[in-house]
Amino acid sequence: MRAHFFRCPSLFLLSTALLFVIAGCAKAPPPSPETNTRAAKVLNVGNGAEPQDLDPQIITGVPENCIVSGLFEGLVIRHPSGAGVAPGVAERWETSPDGLTWTFYLRANARWSDGTPLVARDFVRSYQRILTPALAAENAYNLYTVVGAEDYHKGKLADFTQTGFSAPAERILAIRFKHPMPALLETLRGAYWFPVPLHVIEKFAPLERKGSAWTRAGNLVGNGPFVLKKWLVGQAITVERSPTYWNSVAVRPDAVVFHAVDDSNAEERMFRSGQLDVTNTIPTDKIEGYRRDHPALLRIDPLYGTYFFRVNLGHPPLDDVRVRRALALVIDRDAIVTRILRAGQIPALHFTPPYGDFTPSVTLTPDVNEARRLLAEAGYPEGKDLRRIEFLYNTSEMHKSIAEAVQQMWKTKLGVDVVLRNEEWKVYLDSTNSESYDLGRAGWVGDFADPHDHLNLLSSDGGNNHTGYANPDFDRLLQTALQTRDAGARLDFYRQLDAMVTRDLPVIPIFFYKRVYLLQTRVKNWPAELLGFPEWQYLDLAD
Repeated sequence: MRAHFFRCPSLFLLSTALLFVIAGCAKAPPPSPETNTRAAKVLNVGNGAEPQDLDPQIITGVPENCIVSGLFEGLVIRHPSGAGVAPGVAERWETSPDGLTWTFYLRANARWSDGTPLVARDFVRSYQRILTPALAAENAYNLYTVVGAEDYHKGKLADFTQTGFSAPAERILAIRFKHPMPALLETLRGAYWFPVPLHVIEKFAPLERKGSAWTRAGNLVGNGPFVLKKWLVGQAITVERSPTYWNSVAVRPDAVVFHAVDDSNAEERMFRSGQLDVTNTIPTDKIEGYRRDHPALLRIDPLYGTYFFRVNLGHPPLDDVRVRRALALVIDRDAIVTRILRAGQIPALHFTPPYGDFTPSVTLTPDVNEARRLLAEAGYPEGKDLRRIEFLYNTSEMHKSIAEAVQQMWKTKLGVDVVLRNEEWKVYLDSTNSESYDLGRAGWVGDFADPHDHLNLLSSDGGNNHTGYANPDFDRLLQTALQTRDAGARLDFYRQLDAMVTRDLPVIPIFFYKRVYLLQTRVKNWPAELLGFPEWQYLDLAD
């Protein structure tokens, strides 16, 4: 997932094993026939910012992914435990002896929420849409592992039937890859692999147009456990249990309400008043109080993600690696995690999160004297003659506190003047996507727990790169790593790639995430989800 911002055993071992897996604020909705003897179960969720869109092929942020994961479903879904996968639209799958072709057998009772059968051709046409150049989908590059997908997306191949996507039968989907994909099942949890209702989208606008009305309440048709009931812009989105979902009888909540609250203090007050069952985050100055007085309500979970600063290499003097390194070396990450964050986050001296068997080979060594030397060597002794640099961040008390702290570090240690620029989520995304910034806070929570998910972010073709970083050696090594079947050798390649990022610094790592939030004790079956959010249909509420 993306996912920009919140957004097992080692995956290198787990993924191989997976080859063998077959397997408050809103009014409660009217009770369904199954619930007419009890009160409707409505889960109220703090979801951070107002979502940009609900089109699975367009979204890149966690606020969007949290909602879309309930409205749509891919070939596989997260396992109820939060680790690994379980069958979704595909009831089973198999691979060819060479590991290149995956065949998925779709459920006979898979339906769109308007009752239309969901068939293999819907997946094929959906993949054609996301790869259509005119759509300019930022996540399209994630499908480049499929034969012909990259050429089609770049306009080098006109006939989509020549790609590796095919539907040999109504309920059989075949995908042919350029090389073996041992971690494919985890990858398929990304929203860019979800089917979209082309028969609905084309009623509102050309398929390649972003932002049409098909995602509005009353228009949106999905295939997930919930359907979109109401969208009050800037307030809340309500989804209700879908009667056409293949496993509707097992869906526990009758409705989920996603509240758009990007003020953590307001969100915490809503939680205390009973308006929210779960928050997106918690004000950092309230963590100790909950830890001491209400430990049953405080959750601090592992999260596979990195908080970092993007650097726009197209804006001098940030095109000079000496300037970037000087900025990176004077940041006191320990002070940030202990004085601001206060929840055991780990200072990040490299980009890729350490997880499973992955550890870095090279890390940053903070050094103020070296930073001053580099800045002087670049022609800016004590910051003299260096233009004022702008730092972009999206609305959040935590982001603001970190930005202000680092702004002060750069001024006092290097003499560098930095002006802060705060934007609301949608505007911030537009500024980032158009690279209209100097430095900008960012975060990446993996769609799957593998080094490739983070490092692929910085490929030249990566639609989520937005730094101007284009290193042919990095791109070649990334492809080599992806095609390497030996787990140990593959890890070595990722260590080399991570070291390149530490050397070139198109991004400046700050810390590795924890998910810190509040959860009411009446919520049942909530897993410690490494990738940020659960499968909503598995959750329950105590009566």
